[in-house]
Amino acid sequence: MARTFTSLAFLASPAEEAQKAAADLQAIYGDHDADKADVIVALGGDGFMLQTLHQTMNSGKLVYGMNRGSVGFLMNRYSTENLTTRICNAVENAFHPLEMQTTDSEGATFTALAINEVYLFRQSYQAAKLRVVIDGKTRLEELTCDGLLLATPAGSTAYNLSAHGPILPLEAPLLALTPVSPFRPRRWRGALLPNHVTVEIEILEADKRPVNAVADHQEVKSVAKVRIAESENMTARILSDPDHSWSDRILAEQFSN
Repeated sequence: MARTFTSLAFLASPAEEAQKAAADLQAIYGDHDADKADVIVALGGDGFMLQTLHQTMNSGKLVYGMNRGSVGFLMNRYSTENLTTRICNAVENAFHPLEMQTTDSEGATFTALAINEVYLFRQSYQAAKLRVVIDGKTRLEELTCDGLLLATPAGSTAYNLSAHGPILPLEAPLLALTPVSPFRPRRWRGALLPNHVTVEIEILEADKRPVNAVADHQEVKSVAKVRIAESENMTARILSDPDHSWSDRILAEQFSN
């Protein structure tokens, strides 16, 4: 069933190509204030799309992206033609981000959301040593590695895939726990987890082997403990063309070279 909407807002990354696209589209379709528009049209690359999704979280607004960046995995094909029809017929995906809560050695906490993944990585030349606890039960007493990430299905084709983690269908109620350059246990290559679990990662020898934590683009240095769980209260909404839906793109990645 085609959706109806009354207003569009065009947001563009600072890139020259994105700025020009915004000017062209505004001249054709007009432009409304982003706070009042029904649909946000994001023009740029995947990084700008993630930024826009974070800004519109829980606003009820739909985000339709068109690629004016480099990779553009999260974006639709750019065209100035038939934009309102494309948006009316677009497929909607709504999803909950991960919530990361970090604690440092002094007990101070910091909270951030991740649409793609939360990842931890060593800060110095020495490998990180991590303890992995799932729903209160220790699953890995000591993991020696360069890093560890927890990816959503939306983020499973990003850094997770580069670290040889599994691609997850967008509708799968799963999270991918993937190590980066694991040294011990040498044969551990990660795990698939239900999306309702709580993952706690304790940094062992934190003073000697400092670790940073990142939720999408927000980084926290020298953490002592990280707690990650899917947020039940936050929702992002994204639109994709039906002949090139986000679900289809993720599925296609499993058959690409």
